[in-house]
Amino acid sequence: MSKRMIATTLALALILAAPFVVADEKKSADTAKAPRLTLTEPIKDFGTVPKGTKLDWSFEIKNTGNGDLEILAAKPTCGCTVADFDKLIKPGSTGKISAHVDTTNFAGPISKAVTLETNDPSAASAQVTITAIVKPYVEAYPVGFVRYNMLQGDSEKQSVILYSEEDEPFEIVKIESPQPWIRADVVKAEGADVITKVGKTGQSQYRVDITVGGGDVRPGPIAEKVKVVTNSKHQPEYMLTVSGVIRPPFRVEPTGVNFGEVAPTDTAATRTIVLRSNNLKTPEVFVVTKAESGVAGVTAEVKPTDKKGEYEVTLQVAKDAKPGALDGSVLIHTSDKVTPLVTIPVKGTVKSSS
Repeated sequence: MSKRMIATTLALALILAAPFVVADEKKSADTAKAPRLTLTEPIKDFGTVPKGTKLDWSFEIKNTGNGDLEILAAKPTCGCTVADFDKLIKPGSTGKISAHVDTTNFAGPISKAVTLETNDPSAASAQVTITAIVKPYVEAYPVGFVRYNMLQGDSEKQSVILYSEEDEPFEIVKIESPQPWIRADVVKAEGADVITKVGKTGQSQYRVDITVGGGDVRPGPIAEKVKVVTNSKHQPEYMLTVSGVIRPPFRVEPTGVNFGEVAPTDTAATRTIVLRSNNLKTPEVFVVTKAESGVAGVTAEVKPTDKKGEYEVTLQVAKDAKPGALDGSVLIHTSDKVTPLVTIPVKGTVKSSS
């Protein structure tokens, strides 16, 4: 190969390699200016803690790079919350991310993490973790909650046994109920109520009776906490969860009637209201006794269906109803103690049949 050809080949190679050299130099320059996330203590171990302890810790985040470090997001796992975090950390500075874990609903070893998303090209994602062993010094048997599925007006009692792992004699000081329709009573467990193989040997156990019901309770979901105050030095308060649903004694469908614009001879001049018992055990105890129309030109008639605890109330525009507005209500009498009287609003317009 001639010297001229060799020189030409080398020149061409240098030309082709030049962009890659420039790119590598630019990449090196960008890396030199980039932030760098450094965690001094990525895992905080609290050791053994009493159940109900609030674990709070601020993790230090150092920026050991040469660019601004941005914390784009801090995503906690279930059971952990992020109170606050520094979103921008200058080179050479230190920021913090504050995490919080409530151990009320945990027992045994726990590990709760927060995932960080950053602009560090070498650590776009990082994680800090709180660990602990949660020990219940006061606990409930069989579980720390009671659940109800009951009719409004009924009353139901459920019980749990509270026991302790403390060395000192265990006592319940008082019980605080959140609602007047939740009654909490406590007695020292004796005989068959005493649960073996739970709690510290020789410790007293207590039966807590939770009674839900009465005229004050309204239909809907139940989500309440009964506070049990004890003499435990590690866990002086125990929260018993009261959940479930209070169902209305019966259903009414529809709860209002609008005839629209009808003539007395129209098929639409008839409407039906259905009342059904929500009592799954003895629906037949629910009875609709009568219906009274307070709307001029509209009659009301009650009859039972072939289903226990179900009734139909038929509203009919009378044949001799005068043209004009229908505006009033129908009163339906029931045997229910909570809702003995149902008011159904009625509207419409009677047009001339001619």
